[in-house]
Parts: sequence; structure tokens; C-alpha cells
Amino acid sequence: MSDEVSARRAEAEDARVITPIASSGIRGRLQRAAAGPLAEAQQTFNGRLLRLADALSTRVDAAAKRAVAAERRVAELEERLLRLERRDDDGRPRTIASQPRQDAIPDYFAYEARMRAPTEEIRERQRPYVELVRGHEPVLDVGCGRGELLQLLRDEGIEARGVDADADMAAFARGAGLNAQQRDLLDALGATGDESLGAITALQVVEHLPPRALVDFLAESARTLRAGGLLVAETINPVSPAALRHYFADLTHAQPLVPETLELLARQAGFGSAEIRFMNEPEQHPDTRISEQLFAPLDYALIARK
Repeated sequence: MSDEVSARRAEAEDARVITPIASSGIRGRLQRAAAGPLAEAQQTFNGRLLRLADALSTRVDAAAKRAVAAERRVAELEERLLRLERRDDDGRPRTIASQPRQDAIPDYFAYEARMRAPTEEIRERQRPYVELVRGHEPVLDVGCGRGELLQLLRDEGIEARGVDADADMAAFARGAGLNAQQRDLLDALGATGDESLGAITALQVVEHLPPRALVDFLAESARTLRAGGLLVAETINPVSPAALRHYFADLTHAQPLVPETLELLARQAGFGSAEIRFMNEPEQHPDTRISEQLFAPLDYALIARK
């Protein structure tokens, strides 16, 4: 039941309590005798109305949830159909990622469409990064997925290109007119010149990398970024129980990364400064202590500067 409905119900509960008649003596007894049955009947009627309102509210909430689920399902199916229209049937392997678990899910595009969120929702989550990388062109978005961030950057006139190891992801992004290639991120960075990039973004990527690949990715990022360049690496916050559910749902993940660990690795790779920003806070619990323990932000971003 929503907070507003709960508040209205509390008001109704208070209103249905009838104050006893304070008069004493024969007059008071006569008043109570006359009004008592009416008051009890009114309270019974009010109580039944409240129970009916509760039942209707529960049904409305359930219907609203079903409507939201149906909308998400429609969006998922639309994206999967669009994927088929944009797919390149040129014999490329489905994925060329070097990490050993990347083949754990047969159709990763379908997984993303069902288990993560539609592209519009992901774009809104990633919008804060646009201002962060502005002025740091060119931008390389590794693990660009369906091109959500690339589209935001293009709309703002920020020079950017993307790579993704999944053929369908890269084709989907190209179908939207974005500069995206199917390529492993380490191969893409290895072919990039020293200090030639202004920013590297890796959103929901580093948790897919085994330890050795993660260390190599950070070192290559530091090599290819010019002085003052920026690395933005968003990943799941393992402090959040809700986020861990999403982490374990994806069979291609290598390990969750504690923020302090990722920050330390970035500094060891050669970044001069590194900070952690927490992102995407869930709806909070009224008890602050419970919120701190169970309703922590779902993601965090490492912001490392060369």
C-alpha cells in the first residue's frame, strides 16, 4: 500500500473512533442508551468500508505492477525484434571476449533486454556521466552494449566511439548510427596509441573481468589516456544486498569488486587520483539504520584521473 493510501487510512481510523458521551446522571445514561447502538453500528459500517478500501487498494497496486511488467515485456520484445533487423549476418563469432565465462549465457542480448532494463531507462541512469566526460574528447566507451551512453554523447556533440565483444550489441548500436565495433576491450586498448584518449568509460564492465584482465585493463587505460584524462568505471555495489541479486543473476560475471579494492588497483595502475561515487539509490526504508545496511546504492563509479 502506498504511503499516501496508508496516511488516508490512518485518518479514517482516527475519524471512526467515537468519543464517549461525557454527561453523567440520568440524562447521560439516556443519551448513551439512545446513541450507543447507533455508534456501534456506524463503527461496524466504517470498519467494513475500510476493509473494502484496503482490498481495492491491494488490487489496484497488483494491477499497476502487472501493467509495469507488461510494459517492460513489450519493450524487451521490441528491442529483440530490432536486434534481428540490425544484426550483421557476416559469420562473425557471437562474442570475442577474452574472459573465460563470457559464453555462459547463450544469448546475452536477450538477457540484457529481460534482466537489466530497456535502453531508455539505462540512458537515464547514465546521463550523469555526460557532463563528467565533457571536455575530455575523444571518449572510448568499452563494453558499450546497446549504445546508450554513445547516443547521449552524440546528442551532446561529444566525440566518442564504442567497442563491445558481443556481435549483437555492437550491431544494435551501429544500427542507431553510432560508432561501435565488435572488439575485445583489451585488444581495442592495445591498438590505441599512448596518451591519445581524453576519457575511457566502462559502465557495468569491470565485474566481468577476471583479476589479471582487470589489472591489464586499468594499466592500458592509464597508458592510453593523456595527462588529465579520465577513467569512469561503473560497477555493482557489493555492499547492497539488492545489487548482489543482480550480480549473481549474470553468469558471465567474474567477481564483485569492493570499492576500496578497485580504487587501490587504479592508483597502482598509474592514476594520480581516484574517487568513488555511489549511484542509483533504491527507495529508502523509514529506519535510517536499516537503510544504511540493506538499502545501500545499487552501483558505484570509480572516477580515476591520469
